[in-house]
Amino acid sequence: MKAWLIDKFTGIDALRMAEISDPIPGPREAVLRLSLAALNPADRYMAQNEYPFRGSLPHILGRDGLGVVESVAPNVTDFKIGDRVIVLRSEIGVNRAGTFAQKVAVPVESLEAVPAGWTDQQAASAPLVYLTAWQALSMWGHLPPSVVLITGASGGVGVAAVQLAAAAGHTVIALSRSKSKAETLKSIGANFCFDPAEKDWPAQLKQSLGNRKVDLAIDNIGGPEFSQVISTLGHGGKVSVVGRLAGPVPEFNTSALLFRRLKIGGVAVGDYTPAEAQTAWQQIVQTMSQARATPLIDSEFAFEDLPAAFEKLKAGPMGKVLLRID
Repeated sequence: MKAWLIDKFTGIDALRMAEISDPIPGPREAVLRLSLAALNPADRYMAQNEYPFRGSLPHILGRDGLGVVESVAPNVTDFKIGDRVIVLRSEIGVNRAGTFAQKVAVPVESLEAVPAGWTDQQAASAPLVYLTAWQALSMWGHLPPSVVLITGASGGVGVAAVQLAAAAGHTVIALSRSKSKAETLKSIGANFCFDPAEKDWPAQLKQSLGNRKVDLAIDNIGGPEFSQVISTLGHGGKVSVVGRLAGPVPEFNTSALLFRRLKIGGVAVGDYTPAEAQTAWQQIVQTMSQARATPLIDSEFAFEDLPAAFEKLKAGPMGKVLLRID
């Protein structure tokens, strides 16, 4: 089969396409012939040696994918040859071969059917970002109708967080530097959208909210914006830290946390067990169905154009970037 390999973690430029042996299903595994895979910032982090890795090189990146079951290990009855399935969060693409290949072996406990009413593209794009957004929203326990601020709202996790937060009845504040993306974000559930490039966006937010403050911030960006995000939180406010696309937070003054009893926590979707991931996924699908919402797709690239797809991801898509494998 053909696969995109990385021999050293020096960046996306180290990717190369090669012909390698087909995978063989291990115990309780299935081999999928993939038709679609989705890109995630975590793939770039790993390529840049910014993500823990305990596998072996060369490595195949890619954590999301959709395909047809081609073979199964003996005694596997959960799925049969010909089933169309997606890959849930697992070690796929992390410490074992991922989905930027024509085939991949996956533990059956990390496979799910395509949700009813979703296209193949929507299903292939969704698991990692929606599981991440779900954890970011739920990690602090039950959240009654609240004000939720989402940075990097036009990215994969951002869009998922906007949709899920809106479906749960929260007042959703989205940050986006693009006016056209801001309109799209409002159409999928954001109540307000502000441009983080405008230095007075926290003041604009305060004026819009009146006496209310932000109860939960989902931060995909990090960098200099982080202190401004902290400034919008009310007493007992919380931050779910998802990513650091803008780099480290400079000179953060921790005294900002004290008098409002603020809490900051990291989102690590890899901490989900397979059973927890399945439970969360069913809740996500149900929530999306009730809201009549579906994942947003930005663009789709041919298999041989993976480097160009990563450039699109870096440029800031509106939704998910897909790799067409078949």
